Amino acid sequence: MRVEADGIDVEIAGRTIVAGAVLRAVQGTVVGLLGPNGSGKTTLLRTLHRALRPDAGTVRVGGDDVWGLSPRAAARRTAVVMQDDPTDFEFTVREVVELGRVPHQGLVRRDAASDAAIVDDAMVTARVDGLASRPVATLSGGERQRVFLARALAQRTPVVVLDEPTNHLDVRAQVDLLDLLRGLRVTVVAALHDLNLAAAYCDEVVVLRDGRVVAHGPVGDVLEPDLVRRVYGVDAARAINPLTGRPTFMFAPLAPARPASRRTPPPEEHPCPSPAEAVSPSEQSSSR
Repeated sequence: MRVEADGIDVEIAGRTIVAGAVLRAVQGTVVGLLGPNGSGKTTLLRTLHRALRPDAGTVRVGGDDVWGLSPRAAARRTAVVMQDDPTDFEFTVREVVELGRVPHQGLVRRDAASDAAIVDDAMVTARVDGLASRPVATLSGGERQRVFLARALAQRTPVVVLDEPTNHLDVRAQVDLLDLLRGLRVTVVAALHDLNLAAAYCDEVVVLRDGRVVAHGPVGDVLEPDLVRRVYGVDAARAINPLTGRPTFMFAPLAPARPASRRTPPPEEHPCPSPAEAVSPSEQSSSR
């Protein structure tokens, strides 16, 4: 299902957070939102799933304005995994994952066996089936992240939106999660900090700086060292990862600007005196 955002403006407490943002995510692609802290990634992401209504602009999912859909209808199209999902409740892992089925249930719950099978499958896929009876509040950050991913998988939506999904995950878990997302064949929009993960797994990227989109397109076209320098303020070199064939980056601090060189005039040249000239007049008279 296609996701489109046009001319998105968001102002909070008199401060412009996002200005004129445009985003396109075609069916089945993985699109990464990139940019430094405070660039507007999370705010733009929240407008995509009805968590925040923009001051201007439209968001469409499957061709329909998301604010023209009921909350339940919107939740049947878009599942969400956010950084700040609350965890201070006594739900077990299974109970949290079961919440993913709520948008598909009416006032009278039907086909409970089918829902249970979907929940089981989501927990196995996210590798949290062994934690089913654990209270979510007792889990590590990485375990909780996988639980919320399982809830999104149980929702069975054509669009998944994620905010920093690889936070708190070790390297293997990061790779497993992004491999999983690519294999879902759904439309994925994810805010990411790690440029190398974005380069490895995203089809396209949207790069923000100070709330504005400064680049949008295929990874290989957009993620160039010059753009990384301008947006992130670090030096960068790009190579091809021999394991994946995808771009990968190396970083270093930007070298300080060198001041314009100033030519020091050469010292005034004086001919070396002869031995006789080097003797003072008083010494010459006394020697006589």
